[in-house]
Amino acid sequence: MNDAAVMQNPALAPSELARLDARFPVRNVPVRGNAVVSVRECGSGAAVVCLHGIGSGSASWLDTALLLEGAARVIAWDAPGYGESTPVASTMPQAADYADRLHALVDALGLESFVLVGHSLGALTAACAARPGSPLASRIRRLVLISPATGYGAPSRAEASQRVRTQRLDTLAQVGIAGMAAQSAARLLSSGASEQARQWVRWNMARLNVSGYSQAVELLCGGDLLADLPPAMPVRVACGALDVVTTPQSCAEVADQCGVPLELIASAGHASYVEQPQAVAALLRDVLAA
Repeated sequence: MNDAAVMQNPALAPSELARLDARFPVRNVPVRGNAVVSVRECGSGAAVVCLHGIGSGSASWLDTALLLEGAARVIAWDAPGYGESTPVASTMPQAADYADRLHALVDALGLESFVLVGHSLGALTAACAARPGSPLASRIRRLVLISPATGYGAPSRAEASQRVRTQRLDTLAQVGIAGMAAQSAARLLSSGASEQARQWVRWNMARLNVSGYSQAVELLCGGDLLADLPPAMPVRVACGALDVVTTPQSCAEVADQCGVPLELIASAGHASYVEQPQAVAALLRDVLAA
């Protein structure tokens, strides 16, 4: 991230940044294809791999990861084009491109078995990696989809796809990353969220890279989550009860496609694992115990 982007980052207490660096440090993992993937990691035990949404990054998993560090090895990536992770090659990538990079990462980390967690846009990558016939499917113990974005790639959603692409890219051009970050917390969190949660949401969004975000918009507009479901392993589907981005009604359709009940996270909006990390950590502990 350049100096200008650092200057634009919303204020976050130095103690919080120190906690992040000390307890959930970032490192770059070389993977095949001369690429790198930035990851944050803490804890030991069964591996849990966490994929963030379109407006976030690996640091967003901090509090959930720390609550799990005694029970699991929590690994959160920066998606391709986020943080210092190498972008995928295509300017109009598909979920399979991101799933292939995920495959390269788990190979580099030597993970033979892991729980895969996908939040929002990350659910598109997670579901693609977990679909029947995927080269990663046999290594994923459980799949957890939290407020999954279904994407706009289905033929019936072509008009909506173009509208969303135009809206998101126009907003990026008009207000930039800093403007998007300033506007983000109200939509991603419930009205009862703490000020610290709001600061973290803004801080994570302010670190976006324009090119990586633009590719992610194409993934959102071209992806079709439901086409990859049900997965090849047991799945849990959860959603913030107050989510206005991927609403409980939308997430219930995903759960129904998987043949499981939707699990609501009380007093949480879209970024539930930032707003209610205790509840999300409890869900993941239950998954690990299964």
